Order: sequence, then structure tokens, then C-alpha cells
Amino acid sequence: SFLPAMNHSPWEGVTIADFVMPFFLFIVGVALALAYKRVPDKLDATRKATLRALKLFCVGLVLQGGFFHGVRSLTFGVDITQIRLMGILQRIAIAYLVTALCQIWLKGDDDVDSGLDLIKRYRYQLLAGLLITITYMVLLYGTYVPDWEYRISGPGSTEKTFTVKCGVRGDSGPGCNAVGMIDRKILGIQHLYGRPVYARSQQCSIDSPQNGPLPPDAPSWCQAPFDPEGLLSSVMAIVTCLIGLQYGHIIVHFQVKCLLSIW
Repeated sequence: SFLPAMNHSPWEGVTIADFVMPFFLFIVGVALALAYKRVPDKLDATRKATLRALKLFCVGLVLQGGFFHGVRSLTFGVDITQIRLMGILQRIAIAYLVTALCQIWLKGDDDVDSGLDLIKRYRYQLLAGLLITITYMVLLYGTYVPDWEYRISGPGSTEKTFTVKCGVRGDSGPGCNAVGMIDRKILGIQHLYGRPVYARSQQCSIDSPQNGPLPPDAPSWCQAPFDPEGLLSSVMAIVTCLIGLQYGHIIVHFQVKCLLSIW
């Protein structure tokens, strides 16, 4: 992007573009509170929510896992051996499904006349959000990340192997964080996003925050695949959606006086 603020931060820091996904997930949560305000049949609602999430996940697989065969070709293909398994729509599908199930199954029958009553009615949803957050923090800072390797194609049919030295826990840098390690182990490095955002960082680009040639002393992880919508990072996407769900509850239970006074 010619405007750095409209592009994602290379790693540390935040830009306007970094707010788009969290705000969207928040609104998804708000919408779920309105859509599942009344659930006469929990099993049927669960079935519909699951099917909707699966459809969204599959659409994401095709859109972000496929590729056009050429600049002037309209043919579209998917390479199963290297298809990107996670992506924006896949993350939304996961957050949507978990949040929808929480709204369908984890709410009480208490009458809501105050803020405390609201907390009591949805206490299990709040507990679920807390447990998910704790799980994320434990995995992020407690998982041991060993040394690892990756290969990139060189000129012709040659391949070059890079070794990333880690052997740490709790690292938040691009090369040795638990987020990437979990994705590499479960999804496979060949199924991750091949143009990582940290390729625009000062360590990896002489034109940072834009893409550019590698500096002479660039770290070994600069060209390694990394998925910004990976498995562990999608765990906190669920929490963002749950926060939106709680805000939606406020709209549902306290809408009459507030909305009438506004209109």
C-alpha cells in the first residue's frame, strides 16, 4: 500500500488495517445475540449454525486456497498439496460457530432488570470466554518452540534450506513464537500463507514498511511461511466474537428506553 496506515503492521505496532478483522468479529457477535434472541429448538439451531459455518469455511478454502493460472487466464485451480487451510473466512467461520453454540446452549433463564442480572443470565458464556483466554495465554507463553527448518525454491529447480534457531518458550517474535509452531505441526508448513507480513519488517526489507530486497544480515525466518489467521490466533478471535455477543445482549435487554429516547 502507498499509505502505510492502510496496510497491516509488519509485526509490532498497529495500523488502521489491523482494526478491520476485530471489528468485524465484534459485529458478528452482536448479530448473533439478535439472531438467537429466542431459540425454540436448540438442536435445529445448532444444525443450522454448523451448516452455515461449514459453508463459510469451504468458501474460504476455495477463495484463499486456490489460485488463477495466469494474469491473462480466467481459469481457477486448487493445489491440494499446498492449499492454504486457514484464512479470513475460515477464521470467521470458527468464531461464528463457537459463539453461536455458546448463545444457543450457554444462557440461563434469569429475568434481566439490571446489569447484574445480565451477568447472571450469561455467566456461563463469560466463563467460557475466560477459559478460552487462559488456554490461549498458556499455549502462547508456555509452549516450547524447538529449532525448525523450511525450504524455498531457488533458481531453476533448486531448493534452499533455512534453519531457524529457537529452543525457547514465550517468544513473541516472528521466528520462534508458539503461534507459528502450532500451525507448522498441525497444518503443515506447506499449507501456510506464503507471503508473511513480517517480510516488510526492518529486519527483512530495506524498504520497510514496504516489501523490498532482503538486507545483508536478514534473519533466517524472513522468507518462512506464516499464517496470520492460524489456529492459535483464531482462538482469541472467538473471544472477540464473544465480547460482541455480550454487547448484543445489552442491546436486546435494554433497547426499549434507549432506542426510543434516541429516535
